[in-house]
Amino acid sequence: MEKKVMSKDYMEQNREEILAKYAVPAGKNNKPQLLSKKERKVLGVGKDEGKAIAKYIRISPQKIKVVIDLIKGKGLDEAYAILLYTPKAASPVLTKALKSAEANAVIKSLSRDALFVADAYANQGPILKRFIPRARGSATRINKRTSHVTVVLKERE
Repeated sequence: MEKKVMSKDYMEQNREEILAKYAVPAGKNNKPQLLSKKERKVLGVGKDEGKAIAKYIRISPQKIKVVIDLIKGKGLDEAYAILLYTPKAASPVLTKALKSAEANAVIKSLSRDALFVADAYANQGPILKRFIPRARGSATRINKRTSHVTVVLKERE
């Protein structure tokens, strides 16, 4: 099953139809089809958002999700205030990612006052495995979990 290569003119003429087709989940696992880099650029997908990814954070995704749920859907200033007064280890990491996403959004000429946290999520990164010695010459594995944090800011309409 090969992917159809579309010309730039075809994509510009049928923009709405293509976006509607790729928004619908396809296949058995209901994952949406992905656009190529060229298609995203021509169709203008992602031009109205600021996005930042912090990789290899040494906190488990489960602990980061607790703080992410607090800021999702909030305005930019309110999200900063929540992160400032939340006593969790994930707060400084999310603050840093939020500042980076804000800078990326301002570069794309979005208004800082109208920005809000449209989406934020933490995916699992590689697990660092440590072994500690035990009795009778054996060892026990300890999993040190890492995560990749993504923050997406959009303009409120």
